Amino acid sequence: MKTERRYDIDWLRVIAIGLLLIYHIAIIFQPWAMFIGFIKSEEALEVVWKPMTMLNVWRIPFLFFVSGMGLFFAMRTRNFKQLLLERSKRILLPFAFGIVAITPLHMFILQKYYHMPLGYYPHQGHLWFLGNIMVYVALLLPVFIYMKKHKNGKIRSVLSTIMSHPFGPLLISLFFVIEVLLVNPQLFALYAQTWHGFFNGFLAFFFGFLLVYSGKTFWQTVLKWRWLYSSFAIILFGIRLKLFATEAPGYLMAIESNCWIFGMFGFGYKYLNKPSGALSYLSQAAYPVYIIHMFVLYTGAMLILPLAIPVTLKLISVIAYTGLSCYLIFEFIIKRIGFVRPLFGLKWNYNQPLKFKNIKEPVKPISEQITK
Repeated sequence: MKTERRYDIDWLRVIAIGLLLIYHIAIIFQPWAMFIGFIKSEEALEVVWKPMTMLNVWRIPFLFFVSGMGLFFAMRTRNFKQLLLERSKRILLPFAFGIVAITPLHMFILQKYYHMPLGYYPHQGHLWFLGNIMVYVALLLPVFIYMKKHKNGKIRSVLSTIMSHPFGPLLISLFFVIEVLLVNPQLFALYAQTWHGFFNGFLAFFFGFLLVYSGKTFWQTVLKWRWLYSSFAIILFGIRLKLFATEAPGYLMAIESNCWIFGMFGFGYKYLNKPSGALSYLSQAAYPVYIIHMFVLYTGAMLILPLAIPVTLKLISVIAYTGLSCYLIFEFIIKRIGFVRPLFGLKWNYNQPLKFKNIKEPVKPISEQITK
């Protein structure tokens, strides 16, 4: 069965994971970094936080949206049993391995840096996202299977009609507004291992599936009105900065979040929906890099922060160290050792290293993978 490749979704996820690395590195240079378990630079760079607060409201919900879309693509060629088995291999195995072998590493580095008693602490850490995804799959799969069996039914017809209107996608924001009003999170962007993060992610995952299920109408709408959604997002972000010192009422941030996301989908659909060798490589690397990036950037912070260089250069150096080290670990360890590959969400088989050029058989699109 021939299926459409959605390169724009693959690209957007790769970009989002790249921004995640920069976002986490930026935290190191904030005065409150230690309060959330990060190594802290003695010299702050608070100026970099304002653009990070723009990312904060949409980066995690965006990845949940895309993960819901990914499940739709995966369901096109798999039955119920095959899908559960595939998701378990791709999510549960890396999640369990990460808890016992990956997340304790950055905790160990933190302890060493601050001369704390060294101890082994298995925990979810940044991998909480994978745990949430697996719960969503288990809860929603019966609903999605029903929709798959009725792919030309009334639900799809109604969704397609709603999504044909420029404000159709924005109606989804009402559900996110209700969520923040009911849960009332202390901070909107506090997603990790919170009820707000769980329900916000649940909604994003669910609607991500529905938006693709509704057909091409949604994509035509976000393509046509991408500037409208982006303008709304910029205006709401400006209001947030001017009137609320970055933390506006939750209902405004929920709307802003979705405006950024729909704008991103629109621009991605216009400019990124085409194959490339770079995408084939990066789409395979994104999931493993997400899994390992925290202990890598903590190592970079431990080595670079004590150096007698300007703080801006430290930031650049930590970014460069994290990016290069993640590449080397992926390219020469994770990708090349057969039994290691499944622990990071890759298939067992490994034939030839992927190059940026002359790729005859691109890797499986990331739209059918689960990552953060």
